[in-house]
This record gives sequence, C-alpha cells and structure tokens, in this order.
Amino acid sequence: MMKPPIPPHDAERVAALHELLVLDTEPEERFDAITRFCQSRFDTSIALVSLVDEDRQWFKSRCGLDTTQTPRDVSFCAHAILEDEPFMIPDARQDERFADNPLVTGPPYIRFYAGIPLRLGSGHAVGTLCLIDSRPRTLQPEDLADLANLARLVVLELERVREAL
Repeated sequence: MMKPPIPPHDAERVAALHELLVLDTEPEERFDAITRFCQSRFDTSIALVSLVDEDRQWFKSRCGLDTTQTPRDVSFCAHAILEDEPFMIPDARQDERFADNPLVTGPPYIRFYAGIPLRLGSGHAVGTLCLIDSRPRTLQPEDLADLANLARLVVLELERVREAL
C-alpha cells in the first residue's frame, strides 16, 4: 500500500479546512441531498463528502457507509486532493497503490473509486466528493463532468457558511 504523499503547504491547507468550521459537525441536508443524488445518479454503493484533516479523513456526508472517518494513511481521498483533475481508480485490486489497502482487502471492499477535489477559492483542496463501489468500473467523461459540477456545489456550500460569519 502506498501512503498518500503530504502535499506542499499542507499546514495551510489544513488551516483552511479548519476555518470552514465544519469538522465534526452534525449531518446537514444540503450535503446529504448531494450524496444521495450521487449514489443514485452514478449507481454506486457509496457516495461521500470527505474532508481530509491532518491525520484522518472525516465524512461530512455519507451515503452507503456507516463509519464517520478513516485514517488519512489509508485514504483514497488523500491521494485525490493532490490532483487538479478527477481521480479515478477503475479496480483498486489492480492498482499497486491500493491493492493491499485495508479498505480494499476488507470492508467496504473498495474496487472502484472516483473523486473530485473540493478546491476552495483559496486554491486549497480540502477534500473530495467521491464515489465508491464494490465492483470495478469506470465513468465516462460526461459523468466525470457531472460529478465535477456537483463537487462545485459542495464547495459553494462549504464556503457559504464561512462567508456568513
């Protein structure tokens, strides 16, 4: 398993995440509606709004998954925030970065992952809107474009609260 690299200026990125005042808050319908739609629209077993903190990824919204967080070291999303483009793993068992990841070899038995970085206006990627499935698959470019538009809605909602303060 390849641990996700720590991005340059990670302390600034984590500070930007903390400034949103969203970590460890209760579920909110404005995010849950997006993950429910994603799970249905893309026919996946799991859809998440995942926020990558210093040593964990915490799920602001989760559809199809009971746990509220996982260690950053095993996080697919911690890899995705390093990218400017959608991050897609068609079959995690076939990807050397993830094949022996405990989230692949054990529950939730991740095979497919697609994540769009949640990039704030400051440029910091604080997490992802992601899709997970227990079967290998891919998304078409138009599907990734739709997912990216939904991720933009998540960012707008995250930043709206901060702007109201």
